[in-house]
Amino acid sequence: MGLSGTAGAAEVNLYTTREPGLIRPLLEAYAAKSGVKVNTVFVEKGLAERVAAEGARSAADVVMTVDIGNLIELVDRDLAQPVRSPVLEAAVPAPLRDADGRWFTLSMRARVLYADKGLTDLKAATYESLADPSWKGKICLRSGQHPYNTALISAFLVRHGAEKTEAWLRGVKANFARKAAGGDRDVARDIAADLCEVGLANSYYVGLMRSGRGGPDQQKWGEAIKVVLPIFEGGGTHVNVSGAVVAKNAPNRDEAVKLLEYLVSDEAQALYAKTDYEYPVKAGATIDPLLASLGTLTFDPTPLVEIARNRKAASLLLDKVGFDN
Repeated sequence: MGLSGTAGAAEVNLYTTREPGLIRPLLEAYAAKSGVKVNTVFVEKGLAERVAAEGARSAADVVMTVDIGNLIELVDRDLAQPVRSPVLEAAVPAPLRDADGRWFTLSMRARVLYADKGLTDLKAATYESLADPSWKGKICLRSGQHPYNTALISAFLVRHGAEKTEAWLRGVKANFARKAAGGDRDVARDIAADLCEVGLANSYYVGLMRSGRGGPDQQKWGEAIKVVLPIFEGGGTHVNVSGAVVAKNAPNRDEAVKLLEYLVSDEAQALYAKTDYEYPVKAGATIDPLLASLGTLTFDPTPLVEIARNRKAASLLLDKVGFDN
């Protein structure tokens, strides 16, 4: 598909790491509504490197990716431009966007607790409590160095400091039922198989499993667990995000802003929830019934920028305590 470099053209060029099948419904709905042609370039790896290499000639108008670290990288490499939009600023809560308008969250995924259905008294579960010795031999987790977990540990570090975070990591590791490995869905699998009782995983995998999208085995795993929204003590539930920036050299800047504004509309936010089992960023937007059944999400206010900045320190602490060994 050709890309437009003509300013003012009724089209917009989107570079994204998001799987085409996940965002196609959104883009098709936008094109039908606006008459604007959306040219999509799927970049599995090296998104920032590609935009940087293209330089001033880049056709990218909007750059969309998953994970706050990837959004911050676009800003740090001077690949994003500031946007002032009352629509975006009204829809996206301040902790979930850049103060200067260089990046915006479009949807959220929560780091939740998967648990054996027989467990009770989990409604007030905290991340901190997972280091309690009462969980010894009962926790399953994927690698601590996976970005999903590193982001959570970085948030813990921002809230509690290095000393308490190191002690917490040692406590969680001491409670493992098995070595930290596999993926989030494997946590559900191992709970279903009675290998462990609890674990941390992303919220959207519950939808993918229970809906049957992953096949009958995964559907059984999803149905075998209960899901709880844990919180930080005195805070909320840790979230990571999908988001986007307007590219620094966007040839169709106005159309780029309009696309972002559409993506935080009630219609698009409901599509995000339905298609990807992600939480809408806009308050009051329709939430998929499966996610709604998990309870009300109150996201933790720890600044996403601080989480991204502390990831390396979190990774070093993981190595120090031998978390994945």
